[in-house]
Amino acid sequence: MKRLLALFTALCLGLAMPLARADADPGYTVVHSYSDFEVRDYAPYLVAEVVVPGPADEAGNQGFRILAGYIFGKNKGAKKIAMTTPVTQTPVPTKIAMTAPVTQAAAEDGFVIQFRMPDEFTLDTLPEPLDARVKLREVVPGRLAVIRYSGTWSEANYDEHLQKLQQAVAAAGLRTTGNPIYSRYNAPFVPWFLRRNEIWLKVD
Repeated sequence: MKRLLALFTALCLGLAMPLARADADPGYTVVHSYSDFEVRDYAPYLVAEVVVPGPADEAGNQGFRILAGYIFGKNKGAKKIAMTTPVTQTPVPTKIAMTAPVTQAAAEDGFVIQFRMPDEFTLDTLPEPLDARVKLREVVPGRLAVIRYSGTWSEANYDEHLQKLQQAVAAAGLRTTGNPIYSRYNAPFVPWFLRRNEIWLKVD
């Protein structure tokens, strides 16, 4: 985790590419607010993503490095792309459905690390990655159960809130599908008590 924090700091400071404002979310509408979580309908948005093996901390570190290369100019045209929020990480399912022009890929295990692309781009206008591991795709519209919390990026903090979300969703009579998505909105120099972290579960 320390290596991941150091790399994220380098992205936001040392490489002179500021993280977009934390309110620059993918577009969504709150369908219902419960005491512990929200149900949101998300509009489609574009991501650059990479699949890397676990464990989670090493996957995050490797994925950040690969995607940072893409947004800092490792693409055709050497175009720099603003870094937006959130940065997400999720375990890889057996097969990952992808939209054109990216084809379907399979992986036995690992993690998908994603950077959301600025809204000004389309799949046609995003620069082509030079690293074949980086894939560009549209995340389709979807309904998500979301818990928001502050604090460190520790595994214990994540596990605590994932369990809280799962229990609250079950108590509300909702069913979810797929793996949880861990979303981070702040650079590591933001004090832990001011950070915005979220866990997303797809509502079935």
